[in-house]
Amino acid sequence: MKLLLQKILTALARAHIKKYEPMIIGVTGNAGKTSTKEAIAAVVGHVRTVRSAAGNLNNEFGFPLTVLGDWDREYYDRGSSPGLWFRVLWAGVIGLVYRNCPEVFLLEYGADHPGDIRRLARTFRPHIAVVTTVGPVPVHIEFFKDAEALADEKANLVKVLAPSGHAVLNHDDDRVLDMKEKTKAHIATYGFDDNSTVKVSDFEYKGTEEGKPVGVTFKLHQGSTFVPVTVNGSLGRSQAYAAAAAAAVGSILGMNLVQVSQALSGYHGPKGRLKILVGIKRSTIIDDTYNASPASTRLALETLHDLPGLRKIAVLGDMLELGEHTIRAHQDAGTFAATFVDVLVCVGARAKFIAEAASDQMSRDNIFTFDTSDDAKEEVRQLIREHDLVLVKGSQGIRMEKIVEEIMAEPENKKELLVRQSRRWLSK
Repeated sequence: MKLLLQKILTALARAHIKKYEPMIIGVTGNAGKTSTKEAIAAVVGHVRTVRSAAGNLNNEFGFPLTVLGDWDREYYDRGSSPGLWFRVLWAGVIGLVYRNCPEVFLLEYGADHPGDIRRLARTFRPHIAVVTTVGPVPVHIEFFKDAEALADEKANLVKVLAPSGHAVLNHDDDRVLDMKEKTKAHIATYGFDDNSTVKVSDFEYKGTEEGKPVGVTFKLHQGSTFVPVTVNGSLGRSQAYAAAAAAAVGSILGMNLVQVSQALSGYHGPKGRLKILVGIKRSTIIDDTYNASPASTRLALETLHDLPGLRKIAVLGDMLELGEHTIRAHQDAGTFAATFVDVLVCVGARAKFIAEAASDQMSRDNIFTFDTSDDAKEEVRQLIREHDLVLVKGSQGIRMEKIVEEIMAEPENKKELLVRQSRRWLSK
């Protein structure tokens, strides 16, 4: 039954695409996909109508849901409700008579297993493909032979591009940059490297007079032109990468950097990705609880390291789906965190490897381990002092947002501020 439903949904979605001929912009990578997707939506939405897949609607069911209508919230809240699927199918049929199609679909192509992106890319072939990063130890590598195999799977998104298409590649990631040899499409690159088509420079953290972080600032360059960009409410170099990728896409659509900068004024970064939240006891929370990979965990820790703060606390949960890389990846995180954090909290069975590695460099009195986020949240609340800077990071399955809810100053606003607040997630 599930397979039949999937086939019907896919057929309807492809019929919509064939009839209305929207542009498809695809985004893939092992970190930064959602930030990049939202930045692109802000830029492209400045000149065209856009429908962007929310959450992780990045598979054979999610794509038709995005194409056939804005079903995201209901999909997460009601899951496999027969009534929902009937409404989706009926709306899909009606949409073939009365147009319900934007000019651009912005889709996120996910890969949990070999062949995932290849199937999606052949069924929903993009006109522009954006690849963020692969990294030395990618997330979801558990079912792949090695990082090269996963990179090759991601490359399927650029392999399907027509010669008239465009591949937008992260110049700072060698595995991603190498994908330019795997496509006949036009190539644009972005990053901090001087040879990037869209280059980032002068990246800085923006803070208040009291030293509390409020966002990031940087410049985007293209040729001899540059513009300043400010992103409020989010941290990390990932925001600059997302903005640069969006600028490259905007350029393909005929926008100049001034237009791109104006469009990015409405971009503030997605929930759970290095978001700045007000914490209890006038602390500051860096909420990075959406997911975790070795690359994104390193980025989050580097962000915490670079920010001023009286005392820094890192609350790190398991990184899942790393296969044979699990122990080493967690040890590396602990080794780096121990060089600068004042307190380290580790959550989950795998995170104990973070604690063990950190104990070689910092006092065990300042390292705390817990089996679950529910076990940890009250203790983290007790650990926080006035003006602390607190990073919370972990994979989806560890539910680290529960800790953020415990220590945030406005828990009554959790549905607007935190990830995984639908009824489906809260019932787990």
